[in-house]
Order: sequence, then structure tokens, then C-alpha cells
Amino acid sequence: MDPMIPHPYRIQRVIKETHDTFTLELTSIERNGTFSFNPGQFNMLYIPGVGEVPISISGDPTKNGSLIHTTRAVGTVTKEMAKLKRSDVIGVRGPFGTNWPVKEAEGNDVLLIAGGIGLAPLRPAIYQILSKREYFGKIILLYGTRTPQDILFRKEIEKLKSRLDIDIYVTVDRATRAWNGNVGVVTRLIPRAPFDPINTTAMICGPEIMMRYTITELTRRGIALENIYLSMERNMKCGIGLCGHCQYGTEFICKDGPVFRYDQIQNIFGKREF
Repeated sequence: MDPMIPHPYRIQRVIKETHDTFTLELTSIERNGTFSFNPGQFNMLYIPGVGEVPISISGDPTKNGSLIHTTRAVGTVTKEMAKLKRSDVIGVRGPFGTNWPVKEAEGNDVLLIAGGIGLAPLRPAIYQILSKREYFGKIILLYGTRTPQDILFRKEIEKLKSRLDIDIYVTVDRATRAWNGNVGVVTRLIPRAPFDPINTTAMICGPEIMMRYTITELTRRGIALENIYLSMERNMKCGIGLCGHCQYGTEFICKDGPVFRYDQIQNIFGKREF
């Protein structure tokens, strides 16, 4: 099957998550169309006459039903995507890329840290970890957004908070009068998060500056660099390493990432020229 040929998917549902963020629930039009993926992987979504963009898969990898993507309307393609309605058709290529180290994290505490839209790429890892809850130690989610109105998957987060086997901390940069939770950047939550740094696997997704400061705080807590993973979704065009648009040092983000172990890219991470 040619990885450059998009396959048609029909939109079953459009969910408005926040003022600028939405979720598309897709099903395959093709006969016997099935889709499986690993947490952390992405698809290329294509609108004829407009273009295509890489979007992380944000659904449940343990289910073979709908294909879920959550994104912000920030560019030409995603702004057109936000106008799509139920029954419209969109092209899908993928899945592409590396995955979150869920299997490797078995036996450890798992610390998931998300900033803004970065919660969407981490969501499949949360689903998979909770589906095999007995294989892990403590599970902690630290999530930061700009305002309470920017919180993604709000109902789902509230439901998860009712569980006794996962700790969830949410913070906002700017609070409103109705907000009674944490205020401040997500890195402020790290010192009080209840994990064992010697036996913790950390997974991070968010703006690059947020990830840089997060890594600094995690190393202060004693987490080894080889136990820190981050998603570097940027500049991807073809999805299979042909165009070179997403070259990152000697790596290509679309095929060697987007999930990287931090110690493997620490020499170039955060450098302006990369």
C-alpha cells in the first residue's frame, strides 16, 4: 500500500473542544477499512484543493472503531478543516512515526506532562496505560493551559479524577473568578508530584519552551535523561522522510520521531538553528 496515497474517511462527528480547538471523529469509507496505531503516532490529513497537515492521533489505541484527531485551527488547512461537517470526506495517510514507550514503562511510575494542545498526543498513551493499569506503579498527569476555558477534554478529565488509581493536577496561566484550582506554569506542579524519580518514566508534549523548562525540573527531581521522552511535532510534510523538511540534526522527525528519548537529542534540543 503506497504511503503517499490518502484514503477516504467520512466525518462522523465534529466536537468543539475550545474556542479554537476541535476534534474530528472519522470512519473509513473503504470496504474492510480498519485502522490500528500506537500511542504517539500521527496521520497526514488531506483536504482536496487545500493541502494536508500532520495531526497526532488522539483516540483510544485499544479500540478499532473511529479514528480521532484533535487540533487547533491555526493554519490554512486546519482552518478549513474546522469548517467541515458530519458526512464530509477527508483524506488520511498513516499512521506514521514512533510511539510513546508504554511497554518499556511497565513496572515504573509514569509521569505525563502536557501543555495546551499537547494533551491530545498524550491521550492515547493514557488510554493504553489505564487499560493495563496493574502493570504500572503510580500514574500522574500534570496538565497546564492558558485559561480555564482552554482546558481540553474537560469532562473526560473530571471523570478520570474520580478514579483512585491516577493522580491528575491541572493548572492555568491566568485564572478567572470561577477557577479554584492551581495557577501558574505546569512546571510548578513537578516538585509536589508524588512519583519515585529513580523508577519513573516521563512523557512530555507541549510547546518547545515548556518542554525545555520541564526537563530541567525533572532532572532536579532526579529523573534520568534516558527516562524522559518528548514529542517533537514540527515541520513535517511528507510523513516518510523523503522531503527532508523536518530534518532535525541527523534525524527526521516524521520517521525517527515524533517521540524521542531526550538523551538522544539533548545536544540539539532547544538550539535556535535547529
